[in-house]
Amino acid sequence: MGARNLEDVLRQSGDTVGLLRNSKIGMYVYPVVAAEFTNWRDEQRAWRDSAVLFDQSHHMAELMVEGADSGPFLESLSINSFKGFSVDKAKHYVPVGPSGHVIGDVILFHLDENRYLLVGRAPTVNWVEYNASLGRHDVKVTRDDRSPSRPDGKKVDRRHYRFQIQGPNATAILEKLNGGPIPEIKFFNMDRITIAGRKVRALRHGMAGAPGLEIWGPYEEKDEIQAAIVEAGKGHDLYQVGSRAYSTNTLESGWIPSPLPAIYSGEEMRAYREWLPANGYEATGSIGGSYVSADIEDYYTTPYELGYGFYVKFDHDFVGRAAIEKMDPKTQRKKVTFEWNDEDVMKIIHSSFRNGEENYKWIDLPQPNYASSSFDRVERDGRLVGLSMFNGYSFNERAMLSLGIVDPDVNVGDVLTLVWGEPDGGTGKTSTERHKQAEIRVRVSPVPYAREARENYVDSWRTRSG
Repeated sequence: MGARNLEDVLRQSGDTVGLLRNSKIGMYVYPVVAAEFTNWRDEQRAWRDSAVLFDQSHHMAELMVEGADSGPFLESLSINSFKGFSVDKAKHYVPVGPSGHVIGDVILFHLDENRYLLVGRAPTVNWVEYNASLGRHDVKVTRDDRSPSRPDGKKVDRRHYRFQIQGPNATAILEKLNGGPIPEIKFFNMDRITIAGRKVRALRHGMAGAPGLEIWGPYEEKDEIQAAIVEAGKGHDLYQVGSRAYSTNTLESGWIPSPLPAIYSGEEMRAYREWLPANGYEATGSIGGSYVSADIEDYYTTPYELGYGFYVKFDHDFVGRAAIEKMDPKTQRKKVTFEWNDEDVMKIIHSSFRNGEENYKWIDLPQPNYASSSFDRVERDGRLVGLSMFNGYSFNERAMLSLGIVDPDVNVGDVLTLVWGEPDGGTGKTSTERHKQAEIRVRVSPVPYAREARENYVDSWRTRSG
């Protein structure tokens, strides 16, 4: 009998880690948006030196949550406190499972009284939708899934377009669009501005560490709004950013975007696994990298490890609270940036140009991630002391970087060894060619890595390490 849900998939497999490490889903794709509008190097440079237009309309799911219980319902699933979370504010929203490990994270917008919008990857959207389906709260949810990874020319529709205008020249562009000065909006607060004669909602944000706004509205107005922004950007060195460069901005600003959702184990999560489909993100997603454990729970992460510890507030009851209360933040691993040794990187790339020799795992530029969630071993004298979880090349820093977690006794400036590539010639993932493993020296560096982000972000997950 075919699998009906995720629980069936896991039971039939008998090896959760092996299932995900050998997934046939292929490369993780940022859909629909062109790979490059100019070239990814200039598009990276522009978010630091001039201005960029990020098109975020397609790669994230949305979930509208409405109803009299919407606020208390959402707070009951999150480590975040909702104290002072009024209309026209946004929040980096982090739910955990009963074990206290992270399921995912999204941006949560408080749009109106009893009306909220979650925007982000599928794991958190799925978890919130499931809990709403239990009927314990007076809430209604409306879902809009991310666009297909490979639409093959078919028409793509979303409920909303979503753009970010970022960089040193962003304010001048926004004032040109608005026909005058824009409102003074505090970080993660919202207001309205005018674009092409339309009032649009705007969030003060800054993914690349530079000033700017995120705007959104009905998808049918997307082309008109986009054209107006591009026109206003003339003379201000505005670059549209393609999907190749887009995902690398987090390397400079410090957000780990794809932790493995902590939902694959535990009797308390069985009902959720039975609700999840057999062909969904959790069933088909992939694990990649040199770190291998037979226990799926070894791939889970806590809020403290991902830099979200200061979000944890015990002023409300939430799923996972009891487990987190037992955690000692001082003993938790901490988030860092790894700066890769350029000579070791070039040695790995060079191996693919040597006939008759076994090659190392290819390092694609600017983004060599080949799995939904990555876990590469980071060692000191052969002993595991950390994991590298998201990697890529920054033209701004002229460096290969990765974000990850390390043991508490590892310090900024320490030089460690990252094991690149999978053991035994690689797994059965279609995104993995046959290869041998390599060692890369990595220097432990701050989070965020970019000085612009460290100095100009308000106190947030980007500026705290635990």
